Amino acid sequence: MSPQEYAVLRKAATETPHSSELNDIHESGTFVCAACGNELYKTKHKFESGTGWPSFDLPVEGGVAYGSDSKLGYQRDEVHCADCGGHLGHVFDDGPQETTGKRHCINGIAMNFIPADKK
Repeated sequence: MSPQEYAVLRKAATETPHSSELNDIHESGTFVCAACGNELYKTKHKFESGTGWPSFDLPVEGGVAYGSDSKLGYQRDEVHCADCGGHLGHVFDDGPQETTGKRHCINGIAMNFIPADKK
């Protein structure tokens, strides 16, 4: 694990917005935890939120777990890898209303992408 991955996945740091190559992924595939390889999100649930971080409206069933975070002085819903507990990001209620209404705002450095044709 790189120092940057460790900072995000194990210390709950946040990567710089617009810095992840995963923002530009649109091909079919699966986003997995960079620490353990657990499946987290599918491309079909990715959307452009304008926030600078990869955003999804729905995780893979059983792929993520939730906690709470008040580091910024207010309560946020934190998203973790359900297998290794690595910090992924946060979930907000401002996602696409035509689907779940949720926006999983995820640090790209906390994930790897596996194209569908590589599985």
